Amino acid sequence: MQKMCVYIAAVLISLQAIAQDENSSTDSLPKSPYQATATKINDLVHTKLDVKFDFSKSYLYGKAWITLKPHFYPTDSLQLDAKGMDIKKVSLVKGNNSKDLKYKYDGWFLKINLDKTYKGGEEYTVYIDYTSKPNEVKVKGSAAINEAKGLYFINPLGKEKDKPTEVWTQGETEGSSVWFPTIDRPNQKSTEEIYMTVPDKYVTLSNGKLTSQKKNADGTRTDYWKMDLPHAPYLFFMGVGDFAIVKDSYKGKEVSYYVDKPYASVARKIFGNTPEMMGFYSKILGIEYPWVKYSQMVGRDYVSGAMENTTATLHQESAQKDARELTDENAWESTIAHELFHQWFGDLVTTESWSNLTLNESFANYSEVLWNEYKYGKDAGDEQNYKDMEDYLRSNSGNKDLVRFYYNDKEDMFDAVSYNKGGRILHMLRNYVGDSAFFKALNLYLTTNKFKSAEATQLRLAFEDVTGRDLNWYWNQWYYGAGNPSLDINYSYDNTTHKAQVIVKQVQEGDKIFKLPVAIDIYKGAEKKRYNVWVENKTDTFYFDAATKPDLINFDGDKILLTEKKENKTLDEYIHQYKYASNYVDRREAIDFASEHQEDPKAVALLKLALKDKYDGLRKLALNAIDMRNSNVAKEMESTLIDLAKNDPKKLVKAAAIENLRFYQKAEYAPIFKAAVNDSSYTVAGNALAALEDVDNIAALAEAKRLSALPAKGRLASAISTVMIEAGDESSADLILNDFEKMPFSQGKIDAVQSLAVFIAKAKNTDIVKRGVDAIAAFRDASPESFKDDANKLVNEYIFKAIAKRKTAEGLKEQADYILSKIPSTDSKKGF
Repeated sequence: MQKMCVYIAAVLISLQAIAQDENSSTDSLPKSPYQATATKINDLVHTKLDVKFDFSKSYLYGKAWITLKPHFYPTDSLQLDAKGMDIKKVSLVKGNNSKDLKYKYDGWFLKINLDKTYKGGEEYTVYIDYTSKPNEVKVKGSAAINEAKGLYFINPLGKEKDKPTEVWTQGETEGSSVWFPTIDRPNQKSTEEIYMTVPDKYVTLSNGKLTSQKKNADGTRTDYWKMDLPHAPYLFFMGVGDFAIVKDSYKGKEVSYYVDKPYASVARKIFGNTPEMMGFYSKILGIEYPWVKYSQMVGRDYVSGAMENTTATLHQESAQKDARELTDENAWESTIAHELFHQWFGDLVTTESWSNLTLNESFANYSEVLWNEYKYGKDAGDEQNYKDMEDYLRSNSGNKDLVRFYYNDKEDMFDAVSYNKGGRILHMLRNYVGDSAFFKALNLYLTTNKFKSAEATQLRLAFEDVTGRDLNWYWNQWYYGAGNPSLDINYSYDNTTHKAQVIVKQVQEGDKIFKLPVAIDIYKGAEKKRYNVWVENKTDTFYFDAATKPDLINFDGDKILLTEKKENKTLDEYIHQYKYASNYVDRREAIDFASEHQEDPKAVALLKLALKDKYDGLRKLALNAIDMRNSNVAKEMESTLIDLAKNDPKKLVKAAAIENLRFYQKAEYAPIFKAAVNDSSYTVAGNALAALEDVDNIAALAEAKRLSALPAKGRLASAISTVMIEAGDESSADLILNDFEKMPFSQGKIDAVQSLAVFIAKAKNTDIVKRGVDAIAAFRDASPESFKDDANKLVNEYIFKAIAKRKTAEGLKEQADYILSKIPSTDSKKGF
């Protein structure tokens, strides 16, 4: 599963940080209970479902035939998870005969008395007739999953304009048992078949292969999906809706993309690298993609980022971008890679308990590095790795073990430790054992445990078997331990002894000392000599022979350590590091250091050099780092910025260069901006329009009006609104409000609400003000539950009260009163 985060730039802190802070505080409480792996009394064998949907009630009418066997010990009873259902009938099925069984049901667990005592391995089948009522079930979500009611009816009555009617499921962690009775634990596996009866106008998606379709006399259709290989109940999936299905293939297997119909023409631009990903992952793992097909669906109002249902991944709607958005980048591609890798790590081999979630999520997280490295080069992979490490270090999660047996709720496991930290631990392990051993060990782990569940120890045993090394120290330190090192690194050179010295102090809080294999590179000019050492004490001192003082001593030469660090390098050493130490992080560190010393011409020269870095991610970093308020810096960068604004092949670099050119406020750059306003990238065009307004507001307004008649999203949409708002042109109100009202909930709409607020504040026409206020109130009220508190705070506190205060001061009492009427009474009493 890929986590979902929404940010309100410059207004509210991120929801992810809130969730992570909550997790870190609760996990640290001593009352957290021991979370044992679920005891196996009965094992799932096969699940057959026959379901129909009642859109008027948001109910599912289901029939389930569940085949099980006692795990080892004889048993005469069965307990199933069945959340919030109406249970109509329970019976034992033998051939064509059935026998009613006694049962007890408390709304959560279905306890069944079997007809006899069954021996270990002896199969039996129970039949259950039930109704699932997901909207009447309340289950806690997590940082990765906003809510967990298992089965979701989206716009079931068709009342919401411009939103399709859909049904989809979300099983992880234990939501599947909201829509079918099962043993809802990750250490269970079952084959599956499912009959889904839906209105004939809809398409369906489920696990495995679509085997048959039958049209019914009542205008419905029954689709039969069959999954011949076993997988965990939380990976069972149903999707229903009016989707376009775009077909692709991988080695004769179906690959398909279920998207909203307006995105059918760009589905391959969004998901089209999937077959290549399948081939890449199959090659490095030495195990071909193990399932019969692979489909991806985009669901409206999805409660997470994405979910790796076996053969049928579900993505949130932000995966869908139009062709112009995709010219910037396909930001969702890493998520596509993440979910696909789960088909091996999580689906083929599944964590036996949520305590061992690292076996699912750390691998999926790290797959993003692997894919970016393969497809876009080592710098891209290193950037992904660096950003994931930084996100973990900012998460304040250092007090948590990666494998955690003590936590308050299973949902607490879905955090920056299980994802980001675990991914970095795999990255260090890969560096330590080498690529060949790393991927061979993954192959052994997957082959040994396929179609089973596993725990972290089994991963260790696979690595030990391949490498011949005892790796308990690594697992104890990183998997069963908490925290990360914090290093204070000092470099010096003794002219008398001709020795270079590196002193490494571990300064992290607490008594834990980390054992770290480290490469130290010593540079003289472009020549590099590497020394491999172990950091394993509170303070370690290393000496190296050097005839003259080195130009650079580079600790952690491969830049793979998961650590916070402080080094006493000089600007000259960082300049040398940028030029001769080739890794992404080496160059990034040099850019970061230079950005803090822009009073020094040598630092400015380094930043100017970085504007032409071979990797666009570092060009963007340098563009964002340069201090355009410093006249000397601005003068030095001007010609390079012009070149980047005109010629850089990467759209986001070009956009950032245009943004920096705004600082010069030179009319002579208007032709550059006018040309860029027509760029295929919304970001380039939007930045250009904003820059044009600074030097020629009449031309900018004309362009804004012209562009407003064309599709516009993201930065361009906000720039058009801003130009019109700044012009004070109330004749543009319909256009501005129509665009806002049509925009689905997204980060773009969060940004747009602030521009709309400025427009309303300036507007004098009461009807325009009222409509704008209504539009913002509707945005607030329609925000998803995960965002509701922040939406209320943003709208009620930061927008409505501020505008009402201004309107009151201007004597526009009717407008002020109307605005205040839209604030809930509990908030409005707080006053201005």
